[in-house]
Amino acid sequence: MTSPHRANPKTTQTCCICNKPFTLRHLRSVDHLRPSILAMLEEQEGALPEHAMICEGDLSKIRRKHVEQLLQDERGELSALDRRVLNDLSMDVSTAATVDPEVDQPTTIGVRAADAVAAFGGSWTFIILFASVLAIWMAINVVGVFKQPFDPYPFILLNLVLSCVAAMQAPIIMMSQKRQEEKDRLRSENDYMINLRAELEIRQLHEKIDHQMAQQWQRLAELQQIQIDLLESEASKK
Repeated sequence: MTSPHRANPKTTQTCCICNKPFTLRHLRSVDHLRPSILAMLEEQEGALPEHAMICEGDLSKIRRKHVEQLLQDERGELSALDRRVLNDLSMDVSTAATVDPEVDQPTTIGVRAADAVAAFGGSWTFIILFASVLAIWMAINVVGVFKQPFDPYPFILLNLVLSCVAAMQAPIIMMSQKRQEEKDRLRSENDYMINLRAELEIRQLHEKIDHQMAQQWQRLAELQQIQIDLLESEASKK
């Protein structure tokens, strides 16, 4: 592997993976990577030079591969939702932002009409209104408001009307329920992906904290050793 060299010592340096020059703000030192990611990187690329730098693009790829490997070890084969979360995580994109538009996507006139009919058909307004129509219908034909009732007892025409209403209302309500089930499914998938994203980020955060604590303890031990050496040097002079 080609060792990194400085294209411009003040502003740029070469990535040890792609060998392309980048400004220092777009590079990370491999010395600051977590041990698990560094081990995977060295397994993939071989031994890295001391104080080597890696660009953000290659670092995102190796991080995604690392997280994907962790999920595969725990869950086996990854689902489409798992891969979508990994893609959002590697691109640093909000998972909720990519799913919410699907839940609230525009619907057709027929779907909106089905939702409106289902909402009205399941309300007390519909029950009271429909009961009133039935009562008026039967009263007109029983009391004899007209000289010749248009639907005398046993109300055959009314039965036909009710059958037609039920036959039309049932599939419309089923259409609305199907749409609601689709929304519930998308929201359930959204919750799953957000929870998985949170789990992965918390795990990475724990690894970062553990790595930083290990580095701090190492630096503290080095400082203490330097102090001990200084004290021993002063003591030997006396």
